[in-house]
Amino acid sequence: MKKSNKAFQFRIYPTEEQKELFAKTFGCCRFIYNQMLSDKIEEYKKTGKMLKTTPAAYKKEFSWLKEVDSLALANVQLHLERAYRNFFERPEIGFPKFKSKHH
Repeated sequence: MKKSNKAFQFRIYPTEEQKELFAKTFGCCRFIYNQMLSDKIEEYKKTGKMLKTTPAAYKKEFSWLKEVDSLALANVQLHLERAYRNFFERPEIGFPKFKSKHH
């Protein structure tokens, strides 16, 4: 008996409220990534050492970051650390780049 694989595709249509939450989350994630990358670059230029920060440190200064899911922001930190690790292990990959709203 031959086994066949089946796949189902579903299309979801978020409500206006959900669309707004998605936009806020993506915007905050981009902001945190760029802010953390900028701070890491600045710290390295000043001291020659790597800065270790968390998104929670930015919530004090930017209170609007509390509106989005903290796990999404925590994942941004992991992605930035992975980008740095990849750069130092394989420099041909290139230095981490700032995120743009349009790309």
